[in-house]
Amino acid sequence: MGGNAAPGGGGPPAIRLAGLGKRYGSTVALADLDLTVAPGEVYGYLGPNGAGKTTTIRLMLGLHRPTRGRAEIFGVDAWADPVAAHRRVAYVAGEPFLWPGLTSAETFAFLGRLHGGVDAAYLRTLIDRFDLDVDRKVRALSKGNRQKVQLVAALATRADLLVLDEPTSGLDPLMEMAFRESVAEARARGQAVFLSSHILSEVEALCDRVGILRDGRLVDEGGLAQLRHLHARTLEVTFDGPAPALDPVDGVEVVLREGGVLRAEVSGADAMAALVSQLGRHRVTGLTGREPSLEEIFLHHYDGVPGGPEGA
Repeated sequence: MGGNAAPGGGGPPAIRLAGLGKRYGSTVALADLDLTVAPGEVYGYLGPNGAGKTTTIRLMLGLHRPTRGRAEIFGVDAWADPVAAHRRVAYVAGEPFLWPGLTSAETFAFLGRLHGGVDAAYLRTLIDRFDLDVDRKVRALSKGNRQKVQLVAALATRADLLVLDEPTSGLDPLMEMAFRESVAEARARGQAVFLSSHILSEVEALCDRVGILRDGRLVDEGGLAQLRHLHARTLEVTFDGPAPALDPVDGVEVVLREGGVLRAEVSGADAMAALVSQLGRHRVTGLTGREPSLEEIFLHHYDGVPGGPEGA
């Protein structure tokens, strides 16, 4: 699924992928992807390694040529005119590849000139926020600090679109919070953010909409409230005595019956009403319900798939 209208005002979307596909020989890396991201929207892109997330980004940035379909950045074809498309984009790669002989300060100056300028005051704010020693050469930095250099350089451009591929890889929890603060600031300024991540809590905290990729196909997409609405809720019931065996109900799956506790996954309002009607015939002492977490929604699409839980 995908290609639903994204929130935002007039003008072209920050990202529009239409029927986008990529094959490497007989291997399908991406299949008929339709996806739209609006200006000012934070879009989370989820999937395990090999699902096609990085391929999507390379096609989106015009780094690889699509086998079929089209990728546009603010209405500009990313393959036909990558220079124009890149003027409004800042990109953070999953693996930091920087110039080892430059200091962080020299790296910021070089990348700033390459992009066409940075917000100097915001650059200083980011350097302090991410606790960077700008006078050390890149070769002397840990992976986490090299990742911080990439992030600070991209964020300081105030680009209209931030494309972030596993941006917090190697960061400690304190720096992850600094990253979340920076993305929230970008969103408040009207910048669009395309966030490819394995960290479900990060996506849940930051993103307006989420797309879940499996084997090169978008298998679920929507706002968090919408995704939760489409998936089963968990109901846990405590009884005064042993949990009873319930009559079968369409849309209700009992996943635990132990002692005085029964836990069920319930899909749909009709299923919930039928279950509650049955429970009314027993002495219930406790009843709690919750919507599925993003992790549970994600794992739903990888249940029984080799590598699925590890990818999550």
